[in-house]
Amino acid sequence: MKIVVSSGKRKTAIARATIREGTGRVFINKTPIENFTPLIARYIIEEPLLLASDKVKSNVDIRVNVRGGGVMGQAQASRIAIARGLVDFTKSADLRRQFVEYDRTLMAGDSRRKEKKKFGGPGARAKKQKSYR
Repeated sequence: MKIVVSSGKRKTAIARATIREGTGRVFINKTPIENFTPLIARYIIEEPLLLASDKVKSNVDIRVNVRGGGVMGQAQASRIAIARGLVDFTKSADLRRQFVEYDRTLMAGDSRRKEKKKFGGPGARAKKQKSYR
């Protein structure tokens, strides 16, 4: 039996996907993807599955463990992990090219992170205003 483990990161969310031969079941944190909420996050996670051919989807079971970050960050991390795992599982250059043409962040990820807060103000860039002059 063939098993592939892949990972994806987005902001502070980290997802690990385990892909094995099966019947086409997808679980996110032990929840079937059909029951996953919110709906927009489910659609984001399903993107690589919709792009992959029916032959690939119906022959694999996918289990994703995702921790950290918010709902959308977790969804995008899961999406990256699933896409990378499907490419590793099939060893298909065509599938990889298809993912990259659709959206490069499916394979490469997004390196943007929150900027650190500095002293002298409430946020990373905002500073306290001066009232004199």
